[in-house]
Amino acid sequence: MTRVAVVGATGAVGTTMVQVLAERSFPVAELRLLASARSAGTAVTTPWGEVTVEELDGADPAGIDIALFSAGATRSREHAPRFAAAGAVVVDNSSAFRMIPDVPLVVAGVNDGAVATHQGIIANPNCTTMVLMMAVAPLHRAARLRRLVATTYQSVSGAGKTGMDVLADEIGLLSADPAALAAGGWVDPGGSLYPRPIGFNVIPHAGPFTEAGYTEEEWKLVNETRKILNDGDIAVEPTCVRVPVMVGHGISATMEFAAPLDGDEARQHLATAPGIALWSDDKVPTPLDCAGRDEVLVGRVRGTLGGGGGISLWAVGDNLRKGAALNAVQLAELLV
Repeated sequence: MTRVAVVGATGAVGTTMVQVLAERSFPVAELRLLASARSAGTAVTTPWGEVTVEELDGADPAGIDIALFSAGATRSREHAPRFAAAGAVVVDNSSAFRMIPDVPLVVAGVNDGAVATHQGIIANPNCTTMVLMMAVAPLHRAARLRRLVATTYQSVSGAGKTGMDVLADEIGLLSADPAALAAGGWVDPGGSLYPRPIGFNVIPHAGPFTEAGYTEEEWKLVNETRKILNDGDIAVEPTCVRVPVMVGHGISATMEFAAPLDGDEARQHLATAPGIALWSDDKVPTPLDCAGRDEVLVGRVRGTLGGGGGISLWAVGDNLRKGAALNAVQLAELLV
C-alpha cells in the first residue's frame, strides 16, 4: 500500500487524478490533498474517506511515497524538489522539469523503461504530445520516424476550468445573434484568456510566441517528441490550434520513415499497440467520442499521396485523462 499526495488537488486535472486513482483501484494507504491557501481547509469526500485539503506552502512532505503534481510550473519548481528530498517520487504534470536531461519524460505505454532512471522526479509530457505519441510510437518502433508534420486541434480545457467557462460564456453571448456570425458585425465578448474569441471560432495560436515565430506549445511538440522517442534527429513541423471544444485534443499527423510503411501495415501496428483504439474510416473518432475514455482514438490511417512510404493519421484523446491525470497514475503504477 502506498501513501499518495495529489498536489493541485482542487483543479481540473487534480480532481481527475483522484477519480482515476479510485477507478484503477490504486493501492492507496493514505491520501493527502494539497492546494493553494484559497482551497485549504475544504473537506473532500473520496473513496478513502473525507480528506481535508492542506495548504501546499506549509505542508510537510514526510511520509509521502508518491506525489502527483498538477499545480503549475512555478509551484512545481518551488515544491517538487523538497518533496523528492523528503523521499517521495514526484510525478509532475507541468513543464517545469520536462527538458532537464536527467528527468525522465514518460508516456505510459510508449517508453515505460525510462521510469527506472528517475532521481526523485518524473515528468508528464504536454497533453498534446502525449496523445500524439500514443499513435506515433508504434510506427516509429516499426519503421523509425524521420519527419513529422503535426497540426493540433486543442480543446479549451487545456487552460483548465477557466477555459471551459470562457467557451461556455462566449457561445452563449455570440449565439444571441447568429446572423452576425454569418455575415459579420458580431460583438467581441471581451476577455483576456485567448487573443481572439474562442466561441464559434478557431485560433491558430496556442501558448505565447517564442523563437522563430513558433509558439511555446509548438516547441513542446518538437522537443518532447525527440526526448520521448530518444531520437534528436527527428524533424518536427508543428502548428498548434485552439478550437471550441470542451475536452479532447486532436492531432492530424503526417509521418515519413526510414523504412516505408503502407496503410495496412500501419493499421496492423496500431491495432496491437497498448492504450489505442483503432477506428475504421466509416466511424471517424472525434473529441466528443474520446471524452472520459482512457484510450487514444486513432483513425483516418492512410498512406501518403505520391508514394514514399509515409503515413497520415488522425489521433484524439481526452487531455484531462491520458493527457494528464491518467498518465500520471499509470506512471505511479509502474513505480509500485
